[in-house]
Amino acid sequence: MDMPVSRTIPASHTDSKPLATWAAVASVGIGAFALVTTEFLPVGLLPMIAADLGISEGTAGLMVTTPGFLAAITAPMTLGFAARFDRKHVLVALLMLLAFSNAIVATAQGFTALMVGRVLLGIAVGGFWTIGGSLGPRLRPGAEGPRATALIFSGVSLGTVAGVPAGSLIGDLFGWRTAFLLVSGVALLVVGALQLLLPAIRAQKSSGLKQVPDVLRLRRIRIGLTAAVLIFVGQFAAYTYITPFLIDAAGIDTGTLSMVLLGYGAAGFAGNLFGGWAAGRNFVSALIGTAFLIAVSVAGLLLAGNNMLVAIAWVAAWGFGFGMLPIAMQTFLFSSAPDRLESIAALFVSIAQLAIGLGALIGGIAVDGFGVPSALWLGAASALLTTGLIASTSKIH
Repeated sequence: MDMPVSRTIPASHTDSKPLATWAAVASVGIGAFALVTTEFLPVGLLPMIAADLGISEGTAGLMVTTPGFLAAITAPMTLGFAARFDRKHVLVALLMLLAFSNAIVATAQGFTALMVGRVLLGIAVGGFWTIGGSLGPRLRPGAEGPRATALIFSGVSLGTVAGVPAGSLIGDLFGWRTAFLLVSGVALLVVGALQLLLPAIRAQKSSGLKQVPDVLRLRRIRIGLTAAVLIFVGQFAAYTYITPFLIDAAGIDTGTLSMVLLGYGAAGFAGNLFGGWAAGRNFVSALIGTAFLIAVSVAGLLLAGNNMLVAIAWVAAWGFGFGMLPIAMQTFLFSSAPDRLESIAALFVSIAQLAIGLGALIGGIAVDGFGVPSALWLGAASALLTTGLIASTSKIH
């Protein structure tokens, strides 16, 4: 029999004492910043990397796609390899691996070494988000859990808004290798912070690869993961082609475009923080709200015509909505099985990473067949379907 589910954090978690300080939570967030910056750093440096190593830009683009697919594979595998190890030690090891991967890339003299570094990055990304992405409710239980998760995930937005542009600037001034070395240094600083600030964190008794099938038997988990596939496929089908749309349909010149996209990222950072607060109050409403805001924003952008100011406003609203999404989605999923956070995180990371790649692929097919606006319509429709799915099944446990 289906039972109604509370839309706020379970009482058993509300009564728990905090395991760590907010400074410790922030150190995990800075680790997320280093990971995201590293993952997407090649985007602004591809021409330099390709020219330096004598490879095509298309081949250099594998630096971006390879870590994503590796992360999708290694996220659930982390549960098996990490077993009962102290989660603090696991995070430290993963960030050491991040620093090592960047050092390999920075000193690479050929394509093989370059890809070895990026494969190691993919392992670090999948492992970090499985362990670190699920720590918020454990480090700051109860109503503070979503806020802790938001602080950790703010590293994603900050990496997008500041890390990647800063890396590109450093690459322009001092060379692309310097940019990777500096991020490696940031990762080592985070390792030191984690050693000082993070307490010992035992593995949950129900953690492990064998628990994943049990988690998938929970109907609300299956609904949440289906919603994640829908909205992430739609998001990246649309966002992948936002640049040509803004140039062709909204008449935004290339100089203004970078500021518009920076605004999208800044709004995403604000949405990330707001999402933590909203999910702490009512995680179902937060997820419905973020999906609906994305749907309306993308549709509004499509209908803005060549009105540049209106288009910019809708882009900012879209960024705000997407910034809320990871927090709202994870809180929704975590609420279904608070004793199996790592298993849920592993599933979410794998599905999200695969959905990102699938979304870009489907968006490309739509663009080739029906034009750029079709990819954005696909994104709006997917977000609206997600809204309806969560709203119609929010009482299912």
